Amino acid sequence: MEFFIAEEVKQRIPHFKIGLIEYDHIQVSESPQMLKGRLRFFQESIFFDLENKNAAELDGIREWREVFKRVGTDPNRYRPSNEALFRRVQKQQYLQSIHSAVDLNNFFSLKYEIPLGIYDRNKIKGSITLKIGENDDSYDAINGRQVNLENKLVTCDANGPFGSPYVDSKRTAVQLSTTSALHIVYLKPSMRTEEAKKLLEAMANMFVQIHGGDARQQIFA
Repeated sequence: MEFFIAEEVKQRIPHFKIGLIEYDHIQVSESPQMLKGRLRFFQESIFFDLENKNAAELDGIREWREVFKRVGTDPNRYRPSNEALFRRVQKQQYLQSIHSAVDLNNFFSLKYEIPLGIYDRNKIKGSITLKIGENDDSYDAINGRQVNLENKLVTCDANGPFGSPYVDSKRTAVQLSTTSALHIVYLKPSMRTEEAKKLLEAMANMFVQIHGGDARQQIFA
């Protein structure tokens, strides 16, 4: 799969890098009890860890708030998706299970403090470009709202915008029928490439353990 990062993004965000993991022959299902239990226990641990802290002070959230500022997004109005998850947990609004792919995606976001997107590859057409959204870029989001993507990071295929570290679209959402998927991993800009490779490998291995199939990963900068 061809993936491009717009030059404007590279210019505004030093050391910017993205991880991609492609999955084939997977089987998405209701989350196994192991994953449900692990996700719930992890959220409870985070809740106690954050009792006397501000979620925005966590390294991953702090870095991604800065990324949003650099591309023109107000992170106090439009929070990075990783921060939105942590703030829900901090209010004890624990995430409910959706299915194995989304649940694991949320687990990874909390564990590594980064935004992630998981997409049905069969719903993505042509090459993918990560750019800064323009005024006419929008989509129906998974939160049920029509989202305008001006001055927000957005991934686009031949049919237009489909993903963002803010909130994703319904169009390419993974479902129980999904057999090929794409993980877009919004790495911390400060993360070294070798460390990023190990992170992607660990994520891919855990995803395949639960969903079967096979995976291949790449880093783009």
